[in-house]
Amino acid sequence: MTINRTTLNTGLGLGVLALAIGAWLLLRDGGHQTTNNAYVVADYTLVAPKIPGFVSAVEVEDNQSVKAGDVLARIDDRDYQVALQAARADLANARAQLANAQAALAQQGSLIEQARASVDVSRSELTLASADQQRYRELARDGAGTVQNAQQAQSKQVVASAHLQQGQAALSTARQRTDILSASVQAAQAAVQRAEAAQARAELDLSHTVLRAPIDGIVGRRAVRVGAYLTPGTPVAAVVPLKRAFVVANFQETQMTRMQAGQQVELKVDVFPGKPLRGHIDSIAPATGVTFAAVAPENATGNFTKVVQRIPVKIVLEPGQPLLDQLRAGMSVEASVDLGRRAHAQSVQHSPGHKSGEGA
Repeated sequence: MTINRTTLNTGLGLGVLALAIGAWLLLRDGGHQTTNNAYVVADYTLVAPKIPGFVSAVEVEDNQSVKAGDVLARIDDRDYQVALQAARADLANARAQLANAQAALAQQGSLIEQARASVDVSRSELTLASADQQRYRELARDGAGTVQNAQQAQSKQVVASAHLQQGQAALSTARQRTDILSASVQAAQAAVQRAEAAQARAELDLSHTVLRAPIDGIVGRRAVRVGAYLTPGTPVAAVVPLKRAFVVANFQETQMTRMQAGQQVELKVDVFPGKPLRGHIDSIAPATGVTFAAVAPENATGNFTKVVQRIPVKIVLEPGQPLLDQLRAGMSVEASVDLGRRAHAQSVQHSPGHKSGEGA
C-alpha cells in the first residue's frame, strides 16, 4: 500500500498535536490539586448564661444580624436586685462597725493620756508624802514632833503609794485595751472588704441577667423562649461571624507534596454554580484529621490496611468578592490549589491551621 506525502504529513501533525495537548494537560494537572472534601467554616460563639433564672424577654429572632453588645435575652432580675440591696445594706453596716471601732480606738488614746497624767500626779503625791514622812519621823525622834504626826505622815505615804500603783495598773490596762481595739479595727476593715466583695459579686450577677452578643454576626440555633428556666452554661443561641468565614479543605496526604501557605485557590461553592471564588492557603494543620479524633485508630495490629490520610488546609477568602455575604457555614466547596501561584509575594511558612471541617 502506498501512502502519499500529504496523508503522512497530516498524520504526523495530528500526532504532534496530540502529544502537545497531552503534555499540556499533564503539566496543568500536575500544577493543581483539587478536592471536594471542603466546607465553609465560621468560628461561631455559643452564648450561655453565667447565672440561673427564668427568661423574662428574648430580644432577637432567628437568623437576625447583631452587633457585639446587642441584647439577646434577659433573665428575670428581681432576685438579683434584692440580693444587691442586701449586699449594699451589709456593706453599710460593716462600714458603720468600722467607724465605731476607729472612734473607740481614737478615744482610747485620750484615756491613755489621762491615765498617764494620773500616774504623774500620784508619783508627785508619793514623793511629797515620803518627804513629809521622813521629816515628821526625824522630828518625833528629836522630840520636836509628836508620834501621831509621824504616824499620819506614814499613813499618807502608804496611801500615795497605793494610788500610784493603782494609776500604773490603769495605764497598763489602757495600753492593753489599745491593742484589743486595734485588732477590732483590723477585723472591721476585713469585714468591710468582704462586704465590698459581696456587693461587687451581686452587681456582677445582676449584670449577667442581660445576655449580650459577644461578637458581630448572625444569630443561629436560638434555643431560648420566654419563661424557660436557664442554668449556667446552657447554650441559648449561637452567633456566627460570617464576615470572617473561611474554608477548610481536607486534602489527601499524597496531594500535599508541593502545597504551602500563600498559594492561590479557586473555590467552587455548590450553591453558586459557575461563580468561583478566590482565596489563598492561610495555613496547613499540624496533623491529619484522624489524629485529633476522639478514638484514634490503632495500627499496631496483625491486620493492617493502609488508608490515605487527609490533612486539613485553612483557606482564607479574598476580600471584596460579591458573593461573600451569601456564604453560610457548612456549605460544600470544591477547592483547587494552584501550586505554581502565590497570593502573597513574601514566603509564608507552614503554620497550624484550623482543625474544623475535617472529613473522611
